[in-house]
Formats: sequence, structure tokens, C-alpha cells
Amino acid sequence: MSKRLLRRLLSLLVSILLVHAAAFMMVRATRGGPFDEERALAPQVQLALEQRFGFDDSLLVQYFHAVSGLFRGDFGPSLRYRDTQVSALLADALPISLALGGGALLLALLLGIPSGLLAASRRHRNAGALAITTSTFLLAIPNFVLAGLLVALFSFQLGWLPPAGFGSVRHLLLPWLCLALPLAAQISLLVHARTTETLNSASVRSAIAQGLSPQLLLRRYILRPSLTPVLAFLGPATAALLTGSLVIEQVFALPGLGTFFVQAALARDYTLALGVTVVYTALLGSCTLCADLLMARMDPRMEALS
Repeated sequence: MSKRLLRRLLSLLVSILLVHAAAFMMVRATRGGPFDEERALAPQVQLALEQRFGFDDSLLVQYFHAVSGLFRGDFGPSLRYRDTQVSALLADALPISLALGGGALLLALLLGIPSGLLAASRRHRNAGALAITTSTFLLAIPNFVLAGLLVALFSFQLGWLPPAGFGSVRHLLLPWLCLALPLAAQISLLVHARTTETLNSASVRSAIAQGLSPQLLLRRYILRPSLTPVLAFLGPATAALLTGSLVIEQVFALPGLGTFFVQAALARDYTLALGVTVVYTALLGSCTLCADLLMARMDPRMEALS
């Protein structure tokens, strides 16, 4: 393992610990508690619940237990879903969120990269102008508005896809589109800008003058520099997918991490909210790390700068 990778992994661990500490203090600072209901509990019942979950200990002791549980992968019991461990809830929800985010990212790349290359092509000016206009339009629409439009068209008007729920791949198609289309628009604009710059370079114009075929021109001169900004964008793109999935999972009633995060916030489920926050932080940091490593492999100069 290289020193650079070890340093990045250590930085990721420190980030997770800092986010865990900040989230722990924030959930404890919120007004109200997980046992507050419309009708007040009897004092002895309230005390028994606090003793059961360790809320009668000092804040420092509670934080020590939370950190020790973090290193064991144990976030404790959920306060909303009684007799259920947070780790069990996250284990059920994480594959759904990963399938949602991974599928949306793959679809965004499959749509964004070709459309960006097409938009920069001098032989397809009309198609390129259409791609730029469509990308700008998609960036202006919030994903929940896009979700409503897609549900109205494909579910209620055409009846092709289910409007909500989870049970098969068909239930993920509309959420994938809602998350992927705005992201594909950003990728398309990035690829278009970098490809246009590359096409105007002296080396590419010299290759065109020598009669190099479009396939060889794309493979040797255009594709690698055009993909570099896309790789740099994968870190922020992952953040956009994670934050966007919070809304999309609620809109389409998907039992993923976003749904549990919202429910934990509403129910003041401290342990569940803390567990989801840590998992989101680990996912974001890991995806950003992978994007940086891929970019360093594509462009060795990035390795030297780091």
C-alpha cells in the first residue's frame, strides 16, 4: 500500500470520526426526545426507558459508548423500531441505496459522455445544439419536479412503470432517471467543453490534417483528456446523488437509507440518525477517494501534485 493511499485512508477515518462527533452533539442538542409523545409518560416509565438506553449517563459517557460501538460496527438499538438493531436496519437499506445511486451514476455516464462528445462534433452541429439545450433545461429542473413529470407520463399516462414501491428492477427505473438525467446534463456539458478545447489544440488539428480517421482521433487524442474532468467530477457527483436520493427515496417510497434518515429525524431516533449519517459519510469519502485514484491513473501529473 502506497504512502499516499495510506494517508488518504487515514484522512477518511478522521473525517468519519469528526462527522460522528458533530452529529452526536447535534442530535443531543435538539429539543425534545425520542420518548416524547402526545401524552406525557409517567416519570417512572420515562426513567426506566432512559436507563435502558443509557440516556441517564453523562454526555461524555454516552459519547464514549457511541465511539466504541462505531469501531465495532454497532450503533445500538433503534429507538423507533423497537427490539431492532440499527446495524440490521442499515444492512437492509444499504443495498437499495447502493443500487439506486450506482444505477443512476452508470446511466448518467452512459448518457452524458456520448452526448457531450456529440455536442462538440463539428459534423453534427444540430444534434450538438439540441444536446446543449436539453442539458441546460435538465439542470434547471429540481429532481422532485422531474419525478412528478416522469410519474405522470410513464405511470399514469402510459402505464408502463409503477409509480412507487420496491419489489423489482422496474421500480427503480423512474428513480434512476430522476437522479441520472440532471447528472448526465452536467457530465455532458463538462465533456463538451473539454472536447471542444481539445479539438482546437494544435496536435489534434495536425492529426486531422494528416488524414487520421475519426475512430483513431477519438481514441488517441480526444477520449482521455475529455474523461479527466468527468473523473474529477465524480466526487461531487456522488454527493449530489446521495443528497438527491434522500428526496427521491421519499417520493418513490423506497426503503433505503434516505427514508430511514428522514424517519429518524422526525422521530428523534438518535442512534438511527447517527448510523445513517456515518454510513453516508463513509460512502461519500470512499467514492471521492476512488475518483481521485482513477484520475491519478488517467493523468500521472495528478499523482505528482498530490
